[in-house]
Amino acid sequence: MTEIEITAGLIRDLLRDQHPDLAELPLHEVEGGWGNQMWRLGDELAVRIQRMATDPDHQLKERRWLPLLAPRLPLPIPVPVRSGAPSERFPKLWTVMTWVPGLPLDHGSITRGEHAADTLAAFLRALHVAAPADASVDTGRGAHPKDCTDGFDQFFDSVDADAIGSDAADVRAVWDDAVAAPAWEGPPVWVHGDLHPANVVVADGTLAGVLDFDELCVGDPASDLAAAWVLLPAGEAARFFATYAKADEATVRRARGLAALKSLFLMLMGQNGDRALPGGKPAWGPAGRAALDRVLSERLTRFHE
Repeated sequence: MTEIEITAGLIRDLLRDQHPDLAELPLHEVEGGWGNQMWRLGDELAVRIQRMATDPDHQLKERRWLPLLAPRLPLPIPVPVRSGAPSERFPKLWTVMTWVPGLPLDHGSITRGEHAADTLAAFLRALHVAAPADASVDTGRGAHPKDCTDGFDQFFDSVDADAIGSDAADVRAVWDDAVAAPAWEGPPVWVHGDLHPANVVVADGTLAGVLDFDELCVGDPASDLAAAWVLLPAGEAARFFATYAKADEATVRRARGLAALKSLFLMLMGQNGDRALPGGKPAWGPAGRAALDRVLSERLTRFHE
């Protein structure tokens, strides 16, 4: 199938056909996105439309679960409010969602580190509760690091050796320790599954919202706890885990390894961006390197009482 170019005209045509009361609101493309593209609609809404993505299950999952999760989460998340059906004009899914104000962290910064650590911990405490039996289980996200070794090896081998430099052995050691850590023994809980700088927004120097629940699933909370190193400024991981207060030593070990994995992913995406490869994100390279530095320097031998 020939890829359909997603333009403001297309979005307006779809709205006129299915949600005409929204069709004349101001419309602006939002930078970023790969599988899905975002268009801001008026002041309070956005259209999330499949671009490279072809699997409808992710948007259907967001439509089903986000309205139920949002009321008990202490940070804003996008909530689906209208459904767009595939049509002859556009054969994929699209959804009208609430707009989450703020600047994506990959274009901003956190200056109130302690506040952000407490905020992220409170958000994940609220999210990480036992999920219904029919919730999505994804073995690629929310999985034990030992199930992600192929991904780690791919990222590690694909990032330029000089970008990792003399830290290569230490990065491997962090990963091997995570793979050796005991598995999660608690009930499977909701996990976001893809917390990185482009999927959170900041305002007033701290976290202000969480985006893109495309990978929402049920599994090991360590997947999300990796954000202590990936999102927060240097020195704040210990405070995060003290506030979260539900992670045992094995969970922290798994989370640290998954943070190394995510850091390498960000570095690779930055490298691809520097080389003008499809999907590359130049700003992600420095963010990934900074996150890797935090992973290596903040070992958290004492993270709770």
